[in-house]
Amino acid sequence: MSLTEFLHMGGYAFYVWTSYAIAFVVLVVMVVAPILHRRRLLADFARKARRTRRES
Repeated sequence: MSLTEFLHMGGYAFYVWTSYAIAFVVLVVMVVAPILHRRRLLADFARKARRTRRES
């Protein structure tokens, strides 16, 4: 089996590679979304802490 035959996937390459791409995107989103959410939460907490320090 050659590399081109492998990449062609017996005529199903479009479906196979699309499935891999979708799975990869989902995995990246599942890793990146919590990181961004945590960063936003920490920024909000810091902003609230500064605000309460200024008020007291």
